[in-house]
Amino acid sequence: MTDATPDDDTPDAADGEDGESAWLARLREMRAEKDEFLASDPQSPVDPALREAFDGLDYFPPDPDYRVAADVAVHDDPETVELTVRNGTAERFHRVATLSFALPAADGGRVETTLAALRAEGSAALFLPFRDKTTGQGTYDGGRYMDLHPEGDLADVDAVTLDFNLAYTPFCAFADAFACPLPPTENWLEVAVPAGERDPELCVQPREEQRRAHDHEDRADQHVSVHVRPLSARSSWSWARRCSSRG
Repeated sequence: MTDATPDDDTPDAADGEDGESAWLARLREMRAEKDEFLASDPQSPVDPALREAFDGLDYFPPDPDYRVAADVAVHDDPETVELTVRNGTAERFHRVATLSFALPAADGGRVETTLAALRAEGSAALFLPFRDKTTGQGTYDGGRYMDLHPEGDLADVDAVTLDFNLAYTPFCAFADAFACPLPPTENWLEVAVPAGERDPELCVQPREEQRRAHDHEDRADQHVSVHVRPLSARSSWSWARRCSSRG
């Protein structure tokens, strides 16, 4: 059996207590790396005026129950699907596989579910955009993303590890300058996934309204983020490339 993992640097939480400790340490390290990126990198979606005061992201507590094994059904003739894009034009992906797995349920049991694994033209990574019962109720209303990086030919992969602790928010949640694909309806999970990033608490107010509130000056067509307190867990570095700037 060939297995694909979300990130080659992420240890296997199933390898006993030592493995779970290593997984937790790596997860915390990845989150710290993302905080640093958002606070200081020129490509950060956080408003430059707010980065100095940026004090890191919030996220659901790490939970190994949301790191699950998934069976892979590879599609010999992948169908092309077109995803609606927030702040942009529709994008096409290939539906290359269906992943089947179980997630914790509210009653303490398990819920069997699936996700369509998508692949952009020319990409080796699998793109997993999804919604769940936390979407718009604690996580971003446009859904969240995960990425998988299978080793070798996908046709030889019959199982993958899905770590929802690595679920991340697209950049369009931080700034309208980014265009982000929305999850297809087949990837709307009928269960809450309290793992990974929470919703960025963005309060974006038109500069015109701010001026009116202070000195009644009109400044049309200008916008500024007046408060940013994003909440997040970091997945692989591909989150930095998934949403493309329109500017």
